[in-house]
Amino acid sequence: MQIRAAAVAGAFYDADAGRLHGHLVSMLAGAKAHLGIRPKVLIVPHAGYIYSGAVAAQAYATLVPIAADIKRVVLFGPAHRVPLEGMALPDAQAFATPLGTVALDREAIQHACTLPGVCISNEAHRLEHSLEVQLPFLQAVLGQFTLVPVVVGHCAARTVAAVMDALWGGPETLLVVSTDLSHFHAYADACSLDARTCSRVIDKDCSLTGRDACGAYALNGLLSSEHCRQLAVQELARCNSGDTAGSKDKVVGYGAFILH
Repeated sequence: MQIRAAAVAGAFYDADAGRLHGHLVSMLAGAKAHLGIRPKVLIVPHAGYIYSGAVAAQAYATLVPIAADIKRVVLFGPAHRVPLEGMALPDAQAFATPLGTVALDREAIQHACTLPGVCISNEAHRLEHSLEVQLPFLQAVLGQFTLVPVVVGHCAARTVAAVMDALWGGPETLLVVSTDLSHFHAYADACSLDARTCSRVIDKDCSLTGRDACGAYALNGLLSSEHCRQLAVQELARCNSGDTAGSKDKVVGYGAFILH
């Protein structure tokens, strides 16, 4: 069986399964309760856990009451490692993390590959962290599930939206969009930029750029999708690396949202 190995274990999160699980449990326990909300979509950051893990945990904790219902996760994140036009899916059967392997939904992947703008590229996935860092959170909360991992490069919003709508599914399917916010501005400037970006996300503005969020192509696709029109967008948390584990000179912004 072809398995995509963890590429950033030991860098973005702990490579030791026991310590990793303990860190995840601690972050999830620190999240606020949001009773009565049934999220269909999460928007979460993808930096190292010491930087953005607590923000991501705010979104993942909302899945706990419905975890038993979720059988499949469709995960979109930006391409950091290779130039990419359109969207890339892998040819693997599973993705690995220190917590075990996650089986891929090959039938859904084959269907997605019939859509415009979608290709198979193992190289686009091999070192990509934007998807990988979400998997331990999903494993900790959901246990067993299948995965459809989509790396998004330069791509029109309507093309991304068509893939999301085709894979939307019912209550058994969770959609996750992985993105950080602004990059490498001074602390005060970043806070102002990120506040505007988050307001635009809540307003379902699908004209975001890479200056606003590194996952802008995936975000624009989500916010312009047919199914998204029926959902409310709620911001759960926001901070930047200057608030967590970095200097305030040049920071990276993080936000967590749920769509329900």
